[in-house]
Parts: sequence; structure tokens; C-alpha cells
Amino acid sequence: MNPFDEIAVEEAVRLRERLKDAVKSIKVVTIGPPKAVETLRTALAMGADSAIHVEIPEGAPSLEPLAVAKTLRELVARQKEGVDLVIMGKQAIDDDAGQTGQMLAGLMDWAQATFASKVDVDASAKVANVTREIDGGLEQLKCQLPAVVTTDLRLNEPRYASLPNIMKAKKKPIEKFTPADLGVDLAPRLQSLKVTEPPKRIGGGKVANVDELLAKLKEAGITPKRV
Repeated sequence: MNPFDEIAVEEAVRLRERLKDAVKSIKVVTIGPPKAVETLRTALAMGADSAIHVEIPEGAPSLEPLAVAKTLRELVARQKEGVDLVIMGKQAIDDDAGQTGQMLAGLMDWAQATFASKVDVDASAKVANVTREIDGGLEQLKCQLPAVVTTDLRLNEPRYASLPNIMKAKKKPIEKFTPADLGVDLAPRLQSLKVTEPPKRIGGGKVANVDELLAKLKEAGITPKRV
């Protein structure tokens, strides 16, 4: 399991431990070939109640963020009990795209909080208070539910599934769909036209003093601007 997604599952379980009956159920989702069901079993052993497997053929093209977001939108819309909070990893670990959560929130017209390092939910007020990591510090957001939250590494440390819970996970329900069942097209929309290495860097040089440095800069055509 993607480590960011594992953190997302852990956070969902911790929210239920804190909020008790306010969390009615935890459902996990994966899109992948038949063997992806093992990832779902891991999440179920961690504490999720049920799972959804959108099955695609082995060797299918890599999924793009928009296709995943559209698939999740259809699954959310099919949940009769409603969905208040979607928690997912902040990014994949193959392409590092980091776009699916934002796209899902946009498609659903929901609030979003990305790169979360702390999540507190007020179930009675239907509000999520999220601390997110940004360049240079932390940002605190107050989101009205329903919302999409993506997890950062420092949000929590996932638990290890115990043997009894691993055995219980084998009996928990996994619902199966195909992309056609959901009316979504997972065909790639992007095409890689060219991949090249960056130009090799030219080795630097040492100077003995400031005068020599200034001379080198002048030779390179770098002159100070007059103010």
C-alpha cells in the first residue's frame, strides 16, 4: 500500500476511535488488477469496515489523476448512506502527481485540505479543522463537511494489523466494479512526447581573491547594475 494511503486509513480509524458512533463506517477503495484485493485486505485488517475494488486488467495503462478522481466521484455518488469525508494520500509513489485529491474536490464542489499534518473533526458542527504543511510553516484551515483531505507523512504512524484482525479482514465485504459499471473511461489522456536528460553542468573554478572573481565575472559578461 502507498505509505500516504496507509496514513489515510490510519487517520480514518483514529477518527472513529475519537468520535465513536459519529463515524458510521469506513470504506476503502482501490483501482487495480485482481491482486490489488490484497491491498484492500490490509486496509480492512487495520480497521476499515468494507471495501470497493474497481478492477482493471493486469498490465493496463497507468492511471491518470483525473480518471481516478472521476471514478471516486461516481463511487461517492453511489453511497446511499452519504459521505462526509474522503481521506486519501497526498500523492502516488510512482508518478508523484499529487493531483487526485484536488481534482476530486473540484469535481464534487467540496472543501479540500491537502498535505494534512493534523485533522480534528467536529461531527456535530460538521466541520474539519486541518493543519497543513506549507513552505516555511504550518497553515490552519477550517473546512465545512463534506470535504476531501490528503495526508502528509507527519499526520500519524500507521498501526500494524494484528493476526486476529487479519483473520477478521478475510470475512469483511469487498464490492467489485468495473470502469464500465461506473461509466468512467480510464484511457490515458496524456502523451509523453519526449524525455531527455538535463544538460551536463560545466565544472566550476576557484579564484584566489575578489579581484580575480570580478575579472572572471567581467569575462562572462556579468556586470553590476548601476542604481
